[in-house]
Amino acid sequence: MQITPVTPSDLAAIVAIERAGFSAAVAEDEAQYAARIHRLKDDFLVARAGDRVAGFIVGPATTAPRIADWMYAPGTESIAAGGGHQMVLTLAVDPAFRGRGLGSRLLAAFEEQARQRGRRSVALTCLAERIPFYEKNGYFNQGPAALLLGGERWYHQVKALN
Repeated sequence: MQITPVTPSDLAAIVAIERAGFSAAVAEDEAQYAARIHRLKDDFLVARAGDRVAGFIVGPATTAPRIADWMYAPGTESIAAGGGHQMVLTLAVDPAFRGRGLGSRLLAAFEEQARQRGRRSVALTCLAERIPFYEKNGYFNQGPAALLLGGERWYHQVKALN
């Protein structure tokens, strides 16, 4: 398994993984991911098993310390300067590759990239059943988020970077 930057040719696989991992009320569409590939290419990693995309992680670097609704807009870009905070909008693994630690590997690679850029933390939101996964990876649950995406309660997770 190799973790590399995203390429435009990864779009179809990314959308398929998104749809396999999230409900229709939450899954983002091809246009949203095409915009992210274009605008967040430096903050978008994919895991590859040969030629196949097995998972991905994406999110902007911002001056805000936690996820907010505006970060999901198609025009969102990362701050150019070092510092700030790295957000994770999506971490998703193809069902055929789940249970192999790939989600943790993607998180670790994303965190290392954020450290190299001087980011102070990594933040995301997740559903309650995913909290143990993020805690295992060093994240701290900061309670419910204001967003009720897909009619479900999401929770802030934050990991400080040294």
